[in-house]
Amino acid sequence: MTKKSFTLIFLAIVLVAVYAIWFTDWFKAAPLRISHTSRNIERLAARGNALPGLRFRVNPMTPLKELKVVPVAALATNANAMPVWHLVSDSNSVPVDEFSYGFDIHGMRPALAGVRPEALETNVTYRLFITAGRARGEHDFELQ
Repeated sequence: MTKKSFTLIFLAIVLVAVYAIWFTDWFKAAPLRISHTSRNIERLAARGNALPGLRFRVNPMTPLKELKVVPVAALATNANAMPVWHLVSDSNSVPVDEFSYGFDIHGMRPALAGVRPEALETNVTYRLFITAGRARGEHDFELQ
């Protein structure tokens, strides 16, 4: 083979790699799909429970690295707003597909030691941020 043949083959490989990286989803992390369900909020509040019966579902099931709940109004004025609930993974968290607001998730701990989740207010929009490996997701929710 000549030098020209090697150059053309190398150029073809570079073009295929550029195409695969920029124009396909082969190397992009799949987005997390997040949903929520709230149940028995009035009954729990009547018993004096500050944490609502709020459950989140994550698809696909994955080990979480970070979980944060922040009021959307606070995000409008400050990109680094204080979260009302913030958990981080020590090293290996268990893959989860469902969890409840304010409760412990195996393998995760509060970002600041000793900080408990704050009670959520009704008619306030919150945003849940989840990081799981390279995948990230966010979901807005509101208690009625």
